[in-house]
Parts: sequence; structure tokens; C-alpha cells
Amino acid sequence: QVQLVESGGGLVQAGGSLRLSCAASGIISNINAMAWYRQAPGNQRELVALSSSGGSTKYADSVKGRFTISRDNAKNIVYLQMNSLKPEDTAVYYCNAGLFRSYTRTYTPGDYWGQGTQVTVSS
Repeated sequence: QVQLVESGGGLVQAGGSLRLSCAASGIISNINAMAWYRQAPGNQRELVALSSSGGSTKYADSVKGRFTISRDNAKNIVYLQMNSLKPEDTAVYYCNAGLFRSYTRTYTPGDYWGQGTQVTVSS
């Protein structure tokens, strides 16, 4: 069974930085990517960034140039470095393990989600 545990959220002023971590265990064979999603109150959960085992990355337009996803394969940890944070980045951030198709650059989230970590950016 896959387990994902996020950490690193918190309260930060606009323009500040945070780094989220997601420790994964029990990864199964049909998963080849890790992703970060976020959900703000009243909004749908949206894909923020993903990293595939093949080295591909993908970002939401709203975070390009500010957020960086990376992974430590030896430790099964995926990170989300968030710089130049804005109040609109405020949300609960979730880690997901799923399937990335490189030829279409589409991501199918798996059934495995972390518990979420709150990020609050004050203006």
C-alpha cells in the first residue's frame, strides 16, 4: 500500500519561500510520477507540478518560474520549492502518486494522496 506524507507548510509573507516535502513508501509498479496539487477553499483541486521518473516536469502556468519540483529517488522524497509566494498561493497542498504519459504530457492521478499541508501566504 502506498503512503504519502507531506510536510513543510506554514504561514509566510508575500514574497517569501517555503519548501514542501512528500515522503513516499510502498510505491507500486504502475506509478511513474509524483505530483503536487493544491486546493483553496471553494475551489477544485488543481495540479501544481509533477515530476516523472523519466525526468519530465510540468508546471501550472500560475507557478512557472516561481515553483520548482525535485525528487530524491534514493529517499523516495519529492520536494516543492516555492519562491515569490503570493496570497493566491494559499491552499492545502497535497502530494499524489500517479501515471505520466510523456507522449501526450498528461498526468493521471493515482488513488494515493497525502493528508495535505496548509500553506498560507499573507499580504
